This record gives sequence, C-alpha cells and structure tokens, in this order.
Amino acid sequence: MTDNNLRDDWWKQAVVYQIYPRSFKDVNGDGLGDIAGVTENIPYLKDLGVDAIWLSPFYPSALADGGYDIIDYRNVDPRLGTMTDFDAMEAAAHKAGIKIVVDIVPNHTSNDHIWFKQALADGRGSAARERYIFKEGAGTHGELPPNNWESLFGGSAWERVDDGQWYLHIFAKEQPDLNWNNPEVHEEFKKTLRFWADHGADGFRVDVAHGLAKKLDGASMTDLSRWTVHDSLNHDGTHPLWDRAQVHDIYREWRHVFNEYTPHRFAVGEAWVVPEHQYLYASPDELGQVFNFEFAKANWNRSDMRAAIVEGLKAAERSGSTPTWVMSNHDVPRHASRYGLPQIASRAHHQLAKDWILRDGSSYYEDRKLGTTRARAAIMMETALPGSVYVYQGEELGLFEVANIAWDRLEDPTPFRTRNNFTDKGRDGCRVPLPWDSNDLPHEAGWDESFGTGASFGFSPSSRPDGSPAADPHLPQPLWFKDFAVNREDGDPDSMLTLYRKCLKLRAQLLTPTQLTTIDWLDYGDQVIAYSRKAAEGSGFNRIVSITNFGAEAIEAAKGTILLSSHALTPHGMIPQDVTVWIAD
Repeated sequence: MTDNNLRDDWWKQAVVYQIYPRSFKDVNGDGLGDIAGVTENIPYLKDLGVDAIWLSPFYPSALADGGYDIIDYRNVDPRLGTMTDFDAMEAAAHKAGIKIVVDIVPNHTSNDHIWFKQALADGRGSAARERYIFKEGAGTHGELPPNNWESLFGGSAWERVDDGQWYLHIFAKEQPDLNWNNPEVHEEFKKTLRFWADHGADGFRVDVAHGLAKKLDGASMTDLSRWTVHDSLNHDGTHPLWDRAQVHDIYREWRHVFNEYTPHRFAVGEAWVVPEHQYLYASPDELGQVFNFEFAKANWNRSDMRAAIVEGLKAAERSGSTPTWVMSNHDVPRHASRYGLPQIASRAHHQLAKDWILRDGSSYYEDRKLGTTRARAAIMMETALPGSVYVYQGEELGLFEVANIAWDRLEDPTPFRTRNNFTDKGRDGCRVPLPWDSNDLPHEAGWDESFGTGASFGFSPSSRPDGSPAADPHLPQPLWFKDFAVNREDGDPDSMLTLYRKCLKLRAQLLTPTQLTTIDWLDYGDQVIAYSRKAAEGSGFNRIVSITNFGAEAIEAAKGTILLSSHALTPHGMIPQDVTVWIAD
C-alpha cells in the first residue's frame, strides 16, 4: 500500500472498498452491522490491500431507504454506535494507512429531520418550509398533486400534508427534497462537510450529485410530455430536476471547503448523466471525481467492456481527473451473478437481471461456475487500469446475488412502493450480511432448502453483551454462504479472496501512478481486450500487459514474465476464454 498520508492526490489511483455498515460486521449481537465491526476488521481490509474505505450512510435514520433517509447528518445512528466509536474507527484506519470516505446525501433529508418537522409545524409561507419544495396542488381545491411525476421508487413524487400543500420527494415519501435555492441549505451542508473532515474524513461520496439544482415553475411543472423524473440523461441542461448547470455552483462552493484542509479533501459524485457532462462534476474545481458506471451496466463481452474503458478514460482526461471503475455496489445485482446469466443487449440484460431476481432466481439458469470465472477475469482486467477502483464488500469473496429472499423479509422500499406492489424485489439481494466464519452455522431446527434461522456465519457474535442470544441478521443469509466465508477462503490459493489480494498487491507495487488517464492498446483481435501500462520505477520491468480473452478460441500470451492469471492457462501456455493474464516485460 502506498504511503499517501500527506498527498492531495492519493485518491487518483486508490482502491476504495465500499462498506454497507449494517451488513459488514455486527459486534453487539443485535443483527445489525456497526461501526465497531468496521474497526474490528481494519486488519482484514489492510491485508486485502485497499487504500480507503467508503462508508455508506451510518447516520441516525428511520431506514425507509437503507439509511439514505437521514435524520441527523452530524451523528452516528445509535444502533450502529456513537461518535466515540467513529473516532476510534478513524484512528484505527489511519494508523493502518487506510483513508476514510463518508457518504453525503444532499438531495433530501428524512421526514423525521428537525428541519422538516419544523416546516410542517410552521406552515405555509414560513422560512422553515422554504428549505424544502412545497407546492399548491392541482384540481379545484388543490386535492391533486401539482403534476403527475412518479417517484423513482414508484407512486406519486408528491405527498400532501395536513394543511393541503404538497412536497416533492423524488425517492420515498420519507425523503423530502431540499430546496437548494435556499442559502440556509448551502450553509448547512458546508457545516456538515467541515464536521466530518474535522473528524478525520478524507473524502466524500455524494449521493444523487446531479439532482440538487431544480427549477420547478412554469413550463417545467406542466410540460409533462417533455419531462420525466426517470430520465436523467438530458443533453441540453434544461431538465427541471437533473443535471442542471446551477448544480456546479454548489460544488465550486464545496471545493473551497475541501481546500481548507491539508491534504485537500476530495469527493466522488454519483451522477447518472450523459458521458459528455461527467467531466464537469469531476473537475478539480468541483468534486474531483465522478463514478463511471459503464462497467456496472455492461455485459460480459469484448464490445461492451472495451467501450466502457474507452468512455471512462476519455471522460477523465477531459475533466483533468482520473477514471473510476465500478462493477458492483449496493444498488445493483452482484456482478458474479450478472455474468452468470444470459448475456444479451445491455438494456435488456438489466431487465433480465431484475426479472431473474423477481422470480427468485428461477426464471433463468444462473451459471455460477461461469459467473465466477468471468468475475475473476474482470477484476484483473479492471485493477490493471489507471484510476480508482471501487470494490463493493463481498465481491472479494465472489458472493452472488441472494435472489430468493422472502417478500416478508425484504427491507428495500422498492418492492412496497411500486405502482403495482411486489413487482420488483429491489436491492436487498446484494445487501445481505457478509459471511465471516463457515463454522458458525445456523440452528438446525430452522433449516429449509435455502435459509436457516439464526444463520450468522460469524457476522454476529453468539450472544449479546448481557448474555442473551444474538438476534438474527437483519437480512437472512442463505446456507450456501458457508462456502464463501472469509475463513474458508483465507489461505486457499485458488479462492477469490486470494486473487483479490494478489491483484491489489501487484497493482500497488508495479503500476506507475503517473499514467492516470491513458493506456496503450494492443491488437490481439476482435475478441480480446489487451493493453499495457508503464511499470513503476524500480519494479525491474518496463511495462505491464493485461490480456483478457472473450473468444471461444484460446490465444497466445505475450512474451514476458507471467505475473498472475485469473485461471489456469492451457497445457500449451495459451489463454483460454474468459481468462485475464498479466505479463511483465
């Protein structure tokens, strides 16, 4: 791991490990992961070789949307710990050379936030109500929503309050949208950024970064043939909700806050915008970096994957930043499962993955062996690229999506808020608590074909501090998790965990941090992605070559020293289908 404690640009080629805190590790036995669980496993993260951890929201929340409905932006959810626990985690991470990135959710608050409660109490025309987006309703007596926009979680994007006004919520009704035309909102979030930076946060992940600036008047409210909440990919900047030019004024303000600190803080934006607009968010004058979701959307084929790489490099070079590479996160089905499903046209593939989850994994055959082989090749192809790699917890274990969670155990709002309830199982399948210990089996009496009552696999201790039995994990773990537990994979030379450790170690040792937006493409035919990067000074090599074979026919490897292969080569030293090899010369 590179010593980057004093560098402003440490994040430009960082490996960032995303932690979904409620599902990472439970220390107190209540069935929820906690901050102390992160602290306990800093050695695991150091051994993995990550440069930073990104913590999804750990703030006080009613959990209407997995913690993204925030009641208090400057505190820790008491179910997950205290500020003292956070400070202890920060100290342990920094001692291990690991940076900390925290999630900032500026588009909306919880409806339990003190501001929103005050807005309801103070009524029409009040200063408190101006912090949010309240509108009078349509219809003779205002009994209809201001327009017919639908929430991204289904149903109306408007909710009526007792005095008859309606407030906008692009997501769940428990997540009222903030009014970023209000100076108080600006100041409140600058205060929040400083609070976490003062508590040791090195950077921020910005939720819905493209959605803050809104224009809700006149034609923008009534021309419904033109506008839809679901379409964020507008090219001309005229959409009333998404990707408006004014949003960049906000991030230029934030940049001044980031630069108050040494080293400067950075942020990475979740901005689902057209590729030609990504560079604005990633500008050094704004956030610094933006997620490139092309890998997360791509099928496992040479065309899709190469296009994702080209687009990511091009956008980063234009912004003066570095690319980001993401295959999985807390919002999408795990890529080991996606790669094991039929690989069809991209848009249809995502619908297929949703359909597969909805039908409990029974609508299509998930070829787990094939998905694993492709996932192994993918991580090597990805981590050899310049820029930052974002790893989602559990992908280093090769976890698959848990598609067959019972409807009555789901937590995600999507299944219960769609227009026709129970039409989409949502995102819980990738949020199931991690398996740490294969010997910590569920109670036999609870076993069925898929799950066991009390299953924990080391996620929780056997009992609470008072000696009472630990609670079941907040989402049920399937019995097959035992084969993917950390203790089972640790030390296994052929495990996914071992491969990730080797990848990240070689990446840190051998790949130059100065070649941040370019690669040298190599021609191995139309079924292969091959590229090289300059080797790090003092490594003993001139360049590192990455070759991924998507074709059915095995291909010859380049001359040089084979550093790592995602799968065994043929007896004649050829690279089989769905295999990546790193070669140094």
